[in-house]
Amino acid sequence: MSSLGPDPATDLATGPAAHPAAESPAGPAALPDGERLRRWRLVLGGDADGTGCALAGQDRRMDEALAALYRPAPSEGRGSGGSGQRSAGLGASAPSVARWLGDIREYFPSGVVQILQQDAIERLDLTRLLLEPEMLAAVEPDVHLVGTLLSLNRLMPEATKDVARSVVRRVVEDLERRIAQRTRSLVQGALDRTSRVHRPRHRDIDWNATIRANLKHYQAEFRTVVPERLVGYGRQRHGVQKDVVLCIDQSGSMAASVVYASVFGAVLASMRTLDTSLVVFDTAVADLTDRLSDPVDVLFGTQLGGGTDINRALAYCQSLITRPADTVVVLVSDLYEGGVRQEMLRRVAAMQRSGVQVVTLLALSDEGAPAYDHQNAAALAALGSPAFACTPDLFPEVMAAAIQGLPIPVPE
Repeated sequence: MSSLGPDPATDLATGPAAHPAAESPAGPAALPDGERLRRWRLVLGGDADGTGCALAGQDRRMDEALAALYRPAPSEGRGSGGSGQRSAGLGASAPSVARWLGDIREYFPSGVVQILQQDAIERLDLTRLLLEPEMLAAVEPDVHLVGTLLSLNRLMPEATKDVARSVVRRVVEDLERRIAQRTRSLVQGALDRTSRVHRPRHRDIDWNATIRANLKHYQAEFRTVVPERLVGYGRQRHGVQKDVVLCIDQSGSMAASVVYASVFGAVLASMRTLDTSLVVFDTAVADLTDRLSDPVDVLFGTQLGGGTDINRALAYCQSLITRPADTVVVLVSDLYEGGVRQEMLRRVAAMQRSGVQVVTLLALSDEGAPAYDHQNAAALAALGSPAFACTPDLFPEVMAAAIQGLPIPVPE
């Protein structure tokens, strides 16, 4: 149900009733026996748990909400209706699931609610209920839910699509608030550094860089720096300086990466100093660049699932490249190639030789270590094209380094 530390009885701190122990200055060792038993009862679940502790009030309601998901009655199976016996299972009816969603939002913080929702979708096969507008209105939106909705996009009735778009937009707007400013700042800084000149006009002087470059000429008696060399920005910084091609694998396992990559693509496309293209692929290739002004349109233009032909996708991306030395290609894929593997590697090598910076992200999400084709990842690394999983927080630094031609900050 959850990942617990060495002493679950002291780690469980969900719900208001768990807070008094946190206020105890003596720490977990000072917990009364009754409180310790209560916490073990909540952790273990079930009436015959050996603690002899009965739950009441909100504790019991929390326990029932968790039992409905993690301890469904045998008669229910996975999402099938009950047989008349009273049980804690969710069943497959929209009203019971909607009530359960309301309960968990009352008892648990948002992060826990999102985990419980995802587990309910996977464990109890509730995806079909997401096609009902009332259900969508009840859920807590997150990246995983967006991925599920996108996979159901072609099956949705018209009455559900408007609600689904509003759910997706809430997640997208939250992501944009989190990532937009830092992404623009780091990427624009990298672009500025690539266009520096050493005989700048006065309005183009980068004073911070100039001071750093001339600190050795500090005059103590005058308490000032004498700049022997000016550092500034070239005038070309006001136009398009770099081309970025985002090539996104839309196979089912890449759902979270598709969401994050689409939002990052929209942010990069909003920068006038970049010319950003966005390409999604499975066994076919779709160019969604014209939708980048609205990442929600991008996401609903994808079709999660299906096979993978990375070579065909890279061939299309290669056709978009007109300035190899000023182009960064970011491939987001788990590298399980269904096309011609050797041709894919030859294509990456050719782009690298022409001056294109090629970066492969095995995942763009917070999910931790992804499943990926280790052989293909090693082959790309041998070509000098790094292949690694990347969190959304690291992506702006990866882009900044790629734009400057610096070593990519690969996470350990």
